[in-house]
Amino acid sequence: AARLVGLPPVIARDTRLVVLGSFPGAASLAARQYYAHPRNQFWPLLGALWGVDLMAMPYRQRLAQLRARGVGLWDVYASCRRAGSLDSAIEEAQPNDLASLRRRAPSLRALAHNGGESARFMRATAALGVPVVRLPSTSPANASWTFERKLDAWHAVFAGAGVTGAA
Repeated sequence: AARLVGLPPVIARDTRLVVLGSFPGAASLAARQYYAHPRNQFWPLLGALWGVDLMAMPYRQRLAQLRARGVGLWDVYASCRRAGSLDSAIEEAQPNDLASLRRRAPSLRALAHNGGESARFMRATAALGVPVVRLPSTSPANASWTFERKLDAWHAVFAGAGVTGAA
């Protein structure tokens, strides 16, 4: 498999919660957009949390909604080799500079790992001195959790970080 390079972080100085994925899937890399696969539940979950139809918005507007609420996005891996989109196929992964998160987002209150592969970095991210949680993956591969169950878990984390309100 060819070496793949991930997406740049979506993080501002006033970001309070960063959601860390593992590495963008093929659809996201092709579109150069986080969570671009039509069956990934990331954008529908956040839309349900905030009462906004994020799926109807262009990507730039979705990112503006995140920023307005203090939410950032990044991945634990900067690059890797992988055939397809499954985390289990990731090889020769190079991590992102997660230690830079405190500098990039001085208002950081919490980190949320989106799924198990990302959560493998919880020990490293816990060293940043903010609460770190593992969220159920929004990937279509995580079919064992219903949308409602994921929404409950995500709501609790977003409420704890103070990022559930209006933009």
